[in-house]
Amino acid sequence: MCSAPAGMPAAFIERLGGPDVIRYGTLPVPAIGGTDVLVRPEAVAVDPVDAFVRSGAYRTSTPFPFVLGRDLVGTVVAAGAGAAGFRPGDRVWCGSLGHAGRQGATSGFAAVAADRLYPLPDAGRDPVAAVAAVHPALTAWLALHRHADLVAGETVLVGGGAGNVGTALLRLAADAGARVLATARPDDFDRCRRHGAADCVDYRDPDRYARIEALAPDGVQVWIDTSGRHDLPATVPLLAHRARVVLLAGLGDAADVPLPVGAVYTRDVRLVGFAISNAGTAELAAAARGVAALLGTDRLAVRVGPVLPFGQAARAHRMLAGTEPRPAPGRIVLVPDA
Repeated sequence: MCSAPAGMPAAFIERLGGPDVIRYGTLPVPAIGGTDVLVRPEAVAVDPVDAFVRSGAYRTSTPFPFVLGRDLVGTVVAAGAGAAGFRPGDRVWCGSLGHAGRQGATSGFAAVAADRLYPLPDAGRDPVAAVAAVHPALTAWLALHRHADLVAGETVLVGGGAGNVGTALLRLAADAGARVLATARPDDFDRCRRHGAADCVDYRDPDRYARIEALAPDGVQVWIDTSGRHDLPATVPLLAHRARVVLLAGLGDAADVPLPVGAVYTRDVRLVGFAISNAGTAELAAAARGVAALLGTDRLAVRVGPVLPFGQAARAHRMLAGTEPRPAPGRIVLVPDA
């Protein structure tokens, strides 16, 4: 069905563990079914969720040998008869490989179900910039529109507004007509304001909660802290009636956060857990439509850090874990070896 060779280079694991369990070698080119598309990856992002899958912190099916890599931008090589709309040569992207039994993208070829693959807009033609934006953009769209049910005119607080997911949250919330507040370091305030924040608060300020209350005296309707440090006893009193708190980070570090039950139930507050790995194909497709025009553009301002060859996937994971210095801040992206 395709002209791909029998073998391909790939970064994969044969057991769960630390970054050094990652191997780089040759695996068979994946076969595609009638509703699958064979894609040649051009760039693959390295996400924290990739590390969770690799280590076993996020329990999911990983049939060994298991190729790592959730997000890809690439080119269609072949498409099954039931993969309508995809033709060889099309530029495409995906944000949901590398877990739940689906092999990842850090390889010469990736088999992607057609309902998880989307056309790459012209604005996202730089594969590195586009793939760096995939995870932050999808995460932010689903957090705001699927889990928080954001309504125009509401006040949104984004904790960690200068990060990649934080910046995407600021942009998408502002585009939806919300009034957006951000916590960040003072030297990142200008960045936050450029991407949608109406006001900023220093997250290290001991009076930060009083400052947020002064900025939102009627309460915050949507609260999303990308840092994973959830101080619910301090933040819940700042919420409006029927506010939504979306918990999208905090695996491990925030496992035992006290819950102020009285303040939660008397305000009709919703605490919503959200892991993007649980999103269904219809949710991902809706998010893809919502963010497509932003991929690879400066409207998301995703910071790109080290760009490494596939063969250095283990090094990339060590950088992600902080056990090896990262030469530049920002998203780590892997590209095929020359």
